[in-house]
Amino acid sequence: MPALATAVVLAAGTLVALAPTPAQAAAGATLPFTSVEAESAAGTGSRIGPDHTQGTLASEASGRQAVRLAPGQRVEFTVPRTADAVNVAHSVPDGQSGSLDVYVNDRKLARTLPVTSKYSYVDTPWIPGAKTHHFYDNARMLLGETVRAGDKVAFQATNVQVTVDVADFELAAGPASQPAGSVSVTSKGADPSGRGDSTQAFRDAITAARGGVVWIPPGEYRLTQSLGGVQDVTLRGAGHWHSVVRTSRFIDQSGSAGNVHIEDFAVIGEVTERVDSTPDNFVNGSLGPNSSVSGMWLQHLKVGLWLMGNNDNLVVENNRFLDMTADGLNLNGGARGVRVRQNFLRNQGDDALAMWSLNAPDVDSSFENNTITQPNLANGIAIYGGTDITVRGNLVSDTNALGSGIAISNQKFLDPFHPLAGTITVDGNTLVRTGAMNPNWNHPMGALRVDSYDSAIGAQVRITDTTVTDSPYSAFEFVSGSGRGFAARNITVDGATVRNTGTVVVQAETQGAATFRNVTASGVGAAGVYNCPYPNGSGTFTLTDGGGNSGWSSTWSDCDSWPQPGQGNPDPDPDRNLAKGRPATATGSQDVYTPGKAVDGDANTYWESANRAFPQSLTVDLGSAQAVRRLVLKLPPQAAWQARTQTLSVLGSTDGSAWSTVVAAKDYRFDPATGNTATVTLPAGTGLRHLRLQVTANTGWPAAQFSEVEAYLS
Repeated sequence: MPALATAVVLAAGTLVALAPTPAQAAAGATLPFTSVEAESAAGTGSRIGPDHTQGTLASEASGRQAVRLAPGQRVEFTVPRTADAVNVAHSVPDGQSGSLDVYVNDRKLARTLPVTSKYSYVDTPWIPGAKTHHFYDNARMLLGETVRAGDKVAFQATNVQVTVDVADFELAAGPASQPAGSVSVTSKGADPSGRGDSTQAFRDAITAARGGVVWIPPGEYRLTQSLGGVQDVTLRGAGHWHSVVRTSRFIDQSGSAGNVHIEDFAVIGEVTERVDSTPDNFVNGSLGPNSSVSGMWLQHLKVGLWLMGNNDNLVVENNRFLDMTADGLNLNGGARGVRVRQNFLRNQGDDALAMWSLNAPDVDSSFENNTITQPNLANGIAIYGGTDITVRGNLVSDTNALGSGIAISNQKFLDPFHPLAGTITVDGNTLVRTGAMNPNWNHPMGALRVDSYDSAIGAQVRITDTTVTDSPYSAFEFVSGSGRGFAARNITVDGATVRNTGTVVVQAETQGAATFRNVTASGVGAAGVYNCPYPNGSGTFTLTDGGGNSGWSSTWSDCDSWPQPGQGNPDPDPDRNLAKGRPATATGSQDVYTPGKAVDGDANTYWESANRAFPQSLTVDLGSAQAVRRLVLKLPPQAAWQARTQTLSVLGSTDGSAWSTVVAAKDYRFDPATGNTATVTLPAGTGLRHLRLQVTANTGWPAAQFSEVEAYLS
């Protein structure tokens, strides 16, 4: 496999191109390692991808590309920094295990790197739209020597096919010393060889060290049961490369007095499938107020931290979350003042970071400066309800099925749920290759999604200083994911740079409103805006231009089709009804006979204005300026509708503010005997985006009435 001209790495939370292109993204965590993509390395393997198709190996890879090695083939990395440790993200075929030989500057090391599919290929048939996923795993090793920038480290497949995705190089600190006055778990009988069960020794040390420090010396410790009653204590290891606890359930407790601090060791589990009824988590429940988790390596668990009860003012920082079968961290209601920051999360099987306001709202809590890559079944960051929440400075890349980079949502899942409230701040985030096809909707999810799934969004949603790069579909999506058309409003998008979005910049699929300021786009694949609220006739989504926007002024022309990545905006079909499904408003309406009924494609439903209040008008936003030549106006075709004449004029506008008369007032006859339709011919050269019918009289009823307003180019 030839080396590529550009080697892409992840360093200090930033995507960096070693040569020749400068960095695009600048958010995320400050990381102690540098990641190098296998597809940018030299070697003899074959590159797979890029591919965004759910269920493929390349689609779950970082950068949607990886390198496949048959036995005897190798991939050789140029070391980007001084290092003595490496972690390799990889995949092997289902049911197989093996090893990689390791070479430093073409010299074979005595130690090998084990690789396995044991923790991969997860199935969750109870999740609609899910397929087998979680193809990759991470394996780490201390090299036993120090390599310098420019040295070569190669990995060669021996007895099994291995797909290598990315390698993380770091200089691991040596083991820390035992703090004075601490209680060592080995003094209580813990076995650092990992052969004996150290559960009781950990419990005894926690009891003895109340108010102080439990010391976990270098070694491997096996726990067969979870710990409970943990409060007013610090659990500290010698560093996560040196102190390792093997258990799938570390702490499981419903409450704690708090002041728990967990620091500087690894917890590595044996979770191979996702079973939501079991607490196979590093922390399940509560650490209590004023606690912290830092410097941890968490791997092969169902969830890193599933937090319920009182976790007020918890700080979770500088940790690594790898290979969970579900969430990395979930604030499952009632969190107050929680700060989750400077963490690295790779290969989570559900939302990498989530707040879910079940039973009680999460309040004044934040996800800040985290680096998230390859969540393979949901979102990078998901906020399900909550009050005064902040999502700031995060770097999210390579989401897969059923997920956006960031989701701000009123999807409740269960009751009692507490919807979004107060101000939701989404600031300074960078989203790279995020957004995915949703097989349940049969259309895509955007890189950043605001979702009025189960109820209208009443919170103030403030999205500022966002960078969206290489989204396979749209940049910003506004949707009611349940299909019930709840409104997404009170939204401001202020300051965004969108590069190379596959379809559109804005994907509006429900009623609501958003203001956009200083949003610039380049490399837009299809059109600037897709504005087709669902269900038809449910309402309009209003985009307000706050100034400073550029590069995305066009609107997708056909609400009956989905834009495909890179296809461009097709020329409209001259026989297509341009008004069908478009946003419609009116000066008034009677009862259930709302404006959307006039553009829903069903001649049996209709709009009726306020009674005895002429003049009345109906306005349809066609999405973009169109050379409309013909209108077909309809009333329900049933014989129960008597013949009538409506007096109306046609007005047009390109901006929705300045209006001109296109066709002067005239009488139009509607007769069930001839289909109850009337045709209005517009003069040649008419160009309008906003179409308005102004009605001043109706001989059959004291209101304006239309069951369908159809607009055609010919």
